Amino acid sequence: MIKWLGIILSLLILGILITGFLLHEPMPTGKPSPSADALALKMMSTINKAAWDTTNIVQWTFREKHHYLWDRQRNLVKIEWKNIRVLLNPETVTGKIYSNGIERSGKQADKLVQKAWTYFCNDSFWLNAPAKAFDPGTVRSLVKLKDGRDGLMVTYQSGGVTPGDSFVWLLNETGYPMSYKMWVQMLPVGGLEFTWDDWITLSTGAKISTTHNSKLAGLAITNVKGSTHLAESGLEQDPFAEIFN
Repeated sequence: MIKWLGIILSLLILGILITGFLLHEPMPTGKPSPSADALALKMMSTINKAAWDTTNIVQWTFREKHHYLWDRQRNLVKIEWKNIRVLLNPETVTGKIYSNGIERSGKQADKLVQKAWTYFCNDSFWLNAPAKAFDPGTVRSLVKLKDGRDGLMVTYQSGGVTPGDSFVWLLNETGYPMSYKMWVQMLPVGGLEFTWDDWITLSTGAKISTTHNSKLAGLAITNVKGSTHLAESGLEQDPFAEIFN
């Protein structure tokens, strides 16, 4: 039984490697230009970036695993997974850690803060990546893909967990994001394309895509809510009150 399980596992790994090799494509090159900036602004307009800027409170669940409440005005995040709850300041990468309802400290707590920050950087990007096209450290250029499609490449030269990652947006004629192709350090496959589907509109007017599928995997963003103020979010008390006590 162990022998056959080993063979099956080896075949699965081999299949993934072969699929990754077939899907891999080199990253296109382009030069930053005013035209690229204009297209990025058009994309951000379609998802109502102005409304996103007024969405101070955001709640969502990433892949049914990580549950978030983000106070964007104070830049504080509550992250919950399994039996862990973290009250995080992503700017300073500090916070309070609770395991099974008990506050923790020491090296284990420090590691959990770092893990929470890594989760937040990744999961908040998937939440609304189009709105981050002009984040500090970004460069925008127009590129042509291997299959002949034209794209808007946004490269994150600094910030986040893995600076240097690049994303090529594929937009429709109105500038709406349909999908993007990724060249990121965390994936060995370059050019993997994920869809941006199932758009919803928050109460603030900001638009969020909740489904992302590729040839290898898919992910969903659920329980998405947005409001201008904490009082409008349906919460009876400030979830970050413990930080200020």
